[in-house]
Amino acid sequence: MPSADLQLALPLDAPPVPLDVRLKLLGLRRVVDIRTHRNRSVLVSLTRQGVLRVHADFAAAPDHVLEAIVRFFRRGAADDERRGALAILRAWPVSSPARPRQEHRAPPSPEDEQRLAKLRARWHELNAQHFEGTLGEIPIGLSGRMRRRLGQLVYSRSTGRPIEIVMQRRLVHRGRWADVEETLLHEMVHQWQAETGRPVDHGTDFRRKARAVGISPRAVADLTH
Repeated sequence: MPSADLQLALPLDAPPVPLDVRLKLLGLRRVVDIRTHRNRSVLVSLTRQGVLRVHADFAAAPDHVLEAIVRFFRRGAADDERRGALAILRAWPVSSPARPRQEHRAPPSPEDEQRLAKLRARWHELNAQHFEGTLGEIPIGLSGRMRRRLGQLVYSRSTGRPIEIVMQRRLVHRGRWADVEETLLHEMVHQWQAETGRPVDHGTDFRRKARAVGISPRAVADLTH
């Protein structure tokens, strides 16, 4: 594969290959430009003018994730191929901007506050039970804009600092408490990754820790497309 050959030929101290170059080496066609953004709602998109917009955090993704972008936008790709590529993209977590747009979120209702208090209390219990109380205090919020994504750890890619755990409002209000708790614990594993200097992803460390705390190591992050 061209990208593998390129990586093997590069010295260890060589600068990273830019995202647009990697995508083209992996076979990306039909685009006139590649631009990065920080919008967590639409991770990748292709405009009618042929501009591919990719979330900036995909620059750190391994080749098999970038190959999924190539397959997803390949002309004539079968539905099964696109669904398989989409599943890979959903599993790659992205960070928020350094200053998340929390000011646009509606103030919590009394019902929200009641459920948030329950979530915060359960966060403390799970922190003591599974993380020996080592996780730092973190705000927990609800989002009515999430549709298929159940939870999200908001963190700074530049500093690695966790900023907030955001839960889907519909899940918290109408879902089973067992599902709410599993989603909260899932995001706490991501918080543990960030606070211990590990990559915030769904790789080996995540799967091992998820099993250790008693949850399924599946990805709950989603992609709007």
